[in-house]
Amino acid sequence: METTSPKVPQLAPEQILRAADYVELVWQEQGSEEDKAALAAFHADGPELARLIGEFGALLLADYITAVHDEHADCESAYALGQLVTVASRYLKRWCLAGGGAHTAWIAAGFLIEVMQEVDQVSQFLADVRGDVGARYGTAAA
Repeated sequence: METTSPKVPQLAPEQILRAADYVELVWQEQGSEEDKAALAAFHADGPELARLIGEFGALLLADYITAVHDEHADCESAYALGQLVTVASRYLKRWCLAGGGAHTAWIAAGFLIEVMQEVDQVSQFLADVRGDVGARYGTAAA
């Protein structure tokens, strides 16, 4: 079982909310001037945004996306699926930490959107993540 590396800090609640906002904006992006301005503001952060989305993706894959029902948790296939999630999470984080900038963040957000769509409606999934952050840390989850 993989543990969190001490070299990589845990995400603060405001970072989780910011990453959720970015992923939702990428998902809903319709090409309006408002959307373009909001994306430009996020993309100005370049490598920092990519790192944030990598960490957020690892958090989602590890803590929020469950592909195995509890009654099958002891099955060999559950172990294999868990390992697959671990590898996907590790790869996403490494790729984003490599410093690809806004383009990397955009592609990583697209990957996370595809994963969330397989599990749930993206907006509901992100609302659940925001609600959990609010409940855990007592922050306003907008």
